Amino acid sequence: MGKIFHLVSLKHLLLVSIALNVSLILRVINISEKKILHSSSALVSKNNLHLSSSSSLTSFANARIEAQDGEERVINLDHGDPTMYEKYWQQEGDKTTIVIPGWQSLSYFSDVSNICWFLEPEFAKEVVRLHKVVGNAIAENRHIVVGTGSTQLFQAALYALSPQDALEPISVVSAAPYYSSYPSITDCLKSGLYKWAGDAHSFKKEGPYIELVTSPNNPDGFVRQSVVNRSEGILVHDLAYYWPQYTSISFPADHDLMLFTVSKSTGHAGMRIGWAIVKDTEVAKKMTKYIELNTIGVSKDSQLRAAKVLKVVSNSCESSSSEGENFFEFSHNQLATRWELLRLAVQKSGQFSVPEFAPQFCTFLSRDFKPQPAFAWLKCEQEEVNDCESFLRSKKMLTRSGKHFGFSPKYVRISMLDRDQNYNLFVERLSNIISS
Repeated sequence: MGKIFHLVSLKHLLLVSIALNVSLILRVINISEKKILHSSSALVSKNNLHLSSSSSLTSFANARIEAQDGEERVINLDHGDPTMYEKYWQQEGDKTTIVIPGWQSLSYFSDVSNICWFLEPEFAKEVVRLHKVVGNAIAENRHIVVGTGSTQLFQAALYALSPQDALEPISVVSAAPYYSSYPSITDCLKSGLYKWAGDAHSFKKEGPYIELVTSPNNPDGFVRQSVVNRSEGILVHDLAYYWPQYTSISFPADHDLMLFTVSKSTGHAGMRIGWAIVKDTEVAKKMTKYIELNTIGVSKDSQLRAAKVLKVVSNSCESSSSEGENFFEFSHNQLATRWELLRLAVQKSGQFSVPEFAPQFCTFLSRDFKPQPAFAWLKCEQEEVNDCESFLRSKKMLTRSGKHFGFSPKYVRISMLDRDQNYNLFVERLSNIISS
């Protein structure tokens, strides 16, 4: 009996000992995990401060992670992610909802009678209608080429406009400050047809050239005309921002080749849909061929969704419509408020400046107003600050340096299209920067 009791006691003691050891091990593991997570969070926060203006969209997303342990949050207004428009589309509810059955959009082809055979007729119809409603471009009796965003259309335009039998690549230029992605997009394929040649203001080479005219301009917001103006020049007009929330609509544009995108017109960057309005039939054919070779067309699903969005926008603009608040009035008022806040912050700080614009009459809104671009072209006025991007990064504000736009690093580009929370925090932090 005593032996049995002794064995049972030893067994109980062994079980208790194992339980205590397991508990201790789990506690150590838990503490270690917390330390690892804490170190990782601190590392993420630290690394976010060193993101350059040429950072990838992945880095951009990571930079939005809030800092830990009470540190100030990094504010990223480098990229023009148009999340400002979320508020409008949320209040519109399911007006832009579409249902696509599983059997729909199986074919590569949309309209074989059209030069752009992958262009959805419904999307083309709504593009023409919206331009007519707004009055910013002539789209009727023109060729419409759809692309996966305006970037693909820009590449298609270079392909279509470049001489196929030239002894050397045609020069591609744009007046500085120019859109920062133009050089990299132009040269990424190292094409033998075309190559980046820099600032149009300093372009002196004889012979044919392609000039990119961005109006209103990204990054500074000014209305642009061509600069080189020689007989052998070919113009591409990037009119992504020629909409009444950004600038006055003075006349319907009617250039040979014009580029537009839903990302800046309605805020739907994730659709990856843009369109070109082209006069010349052969140019439209060559642009279509490029997209055929590049991606064998453009997503039908995205086109159908974009068509629905454009239709809702046009409906909201018609005075007799009950479709809700006018999209462009709403967007215009949002940007007007943001620009007012920015100018007040710049004035309070006394360390910066932004461009001044003259008011112009807008035929769409039927009133005068100053341009309120999608980006602010901010200059650091302090003599001791030669690199404005680095200076603002030290204050945990990420922007894009003027050097990427072929201009002085004393300038930075700031997105005006982020969510209210980020934008308002940026303005507050900017206004509190005073001379050291």
